[in-house]
Amino acid sequence: MVEVKLILQNELGLHARPAADFTKLASKYKSRITLKGNGKAADGKSIIMVLTMGVRKGGELIITADGPDEVECIEALRALVESNFNGARE
Repeated sequence: MVEVKLILQNELGLHARPAADFTKLASKYKSRITLKGNGKAADGKSIIMVLTMGVRKGGELIITADGPDEVECIEALRALVESNFNGARE
């Protein structure tokens, strides 16, 4: 299991587009992904669960990945959050 703690810097917080980008990227991995923030925990592959967390700018996010591709997964999700969700555009 691999875990990373980040401070959300995205101006509007974890709203619809960033949540969609996060879950889309998370779904590419086999590992189980858990996202914690704002006193809540969510399945990192569930957009509804991620949206209902209500994490705002400056809030702490804890991302946990557990599985065969956990290191690659956590690094990709870290990069996405640290880029303020600008890295997910295709």
